[in-house]
Amino acid sequence: MPVIHDAVSQINGIVWGVPMLVLLLGVGIYLTVGLRLLTLFRLPLGFRLLRKGLALGDGEGEISPFNALMTSLAATIGTGNIAGVATAIFLGGPGAIFWMWMTALVGMATKYAEAVCAVHYRKEDERGKHVGGPMYYIRYGLGENWKWLAACFALLAGIAGFGIGNLVQSNSIAHALEVNFSVPPWLTGMVLVCLAGAVLVGGIERIATVAGRLVPLMAVAYILVSLVVLVIHAAEIPAAFGLIFTHAFSPTAATGGFAGAAVWAAIRFGVARGIFSNEAGLGSAPIAHAAAKTKGPVSQGLIAMLGTFIDTIIVCSFTALAIIVTGAWTSGETGAALTSHAFSLALPGLGGYIIAISLAVFAFTTMLGWSYYCERSFQYLMGVRIIMPFRIAWSLAALVGATSQLGFVWLLADTLNAFMAIPNLIALVLLSPVVFRLTRQFFDTRGGSENNPF
Repeated sequence: MPVIHDAVSQINGIVWGVPMLVLLLGVGIYLTVGLRLLTLFRLPLGFRLLRKGLALGDGEGEISPFNALMTSLAATIGTGNIAGVATAIFLGGPGAIFWMWMTALVGMATKYAEAVCAVHYRKEDERGKHVGGPMYYIRYGLGENWKWLAACFALLAGIAGFGIGNLVQSNSIAHALEVNFSVPPWLTGMVLVCLAGAVLVGGIERIATVAGRLVPLMAVAYILVSLVVLVIHAAEIPAAFGLIFTHAFSPTAATGGFAGAAVWAAIRFGVARGIFSNEAGLGSAPIAHAAAKTKGPVSQGLIAMLGTFIDTIIVCSFTALAIIVTGAWTSGETGAALTSHAFSLALPGLGGYIIAISLAVFAFTTMLGWSYYCERSFQYLMGVRIIMPFRIAWSLAALVGATSQLGFVWLLADTLNAFMAIPNLIALVLLSPVVFRLTRQFFDTRGGSENNPF
């Protein structure tokens, strides 16, 4: 077993190394330039479309455009926003946050292109439900000769999802509740089995409904508590931004429990943790957007790109600023413990509990979002007959995750997660002319009008 662990660890270092980060950023920059910075200039339009997408559109699909975004955000707003940001600062210093922001800005174009392709190439299954995602736009966009690559993506997403989207999340929930509230892991696991099963039995409609209510509530609540921390340390906010921008381009000296970091470390860990948090380029989010009840792909793409903005530019930034303004970043702590320490410094007696509850809720919604991604991936490979056995297996897996040691599972799932990006990014580059054409057509016709977005 140690030999296998070491081998997977070495592979993980390669697939999440410089070539992968360059590939993810490179595709994002290419799409951003090819779209003529549309994802930046049309951001206000995206939020207006999101507001109008609260209601079910009159196009084809099963869920509202708003709930499609909430489902994708359910999968992305999670441990990355609490533990991932803290890890980036611990390893790369405050400057890592700047590079996390840059990753999000170019990642918006990647997420936009993913959703455009997902809606444009989506299909109806035997039940009349709309299905889509990288496996569909690879096969039907690139042709039959590429269907092997589509199958590779589906297999990788299905296996990785069970690890990163279920076992790891249920384990995080159980650990947080055990440490802070003395709840036995087996009890947490049983509750998760019941909750997940109750939601999954309703399919994408119920998952989207729960996500549409829970995600905005949890995000707003977390931001409000973070604002309290920032208000308490308001005088340190300008200095915090100064640290972020200064150390994005110059080394961070060792101070307190912080060992110091080179500029390259800020870039590497800022980019890596940013992608881990918002998943732009991995190909997961378009699976949810393919089910949106929308007339065309571009309007959903404009909504989809908001997921990266909300996840990283908004939610992650509040975590980062709380860690920096409280001075917790020099404590030597890392991961969720660092975020918990920061909130505890500002809110003694409450901060740790707030982070534990936030982590538990974030992780649970991640389980819901990834359940849909995995279900559609296995459905692509095996047909609709796999749906009910999958839902049972997914619900029961929460108990295994809550009561097990998952060091190797986390490592393997993280590695497969990176491999998911490769077929997706290949498809996005090859299908980019289609994305550019559909975008031009949308804004050249009434489809680009704010009064007729869907």
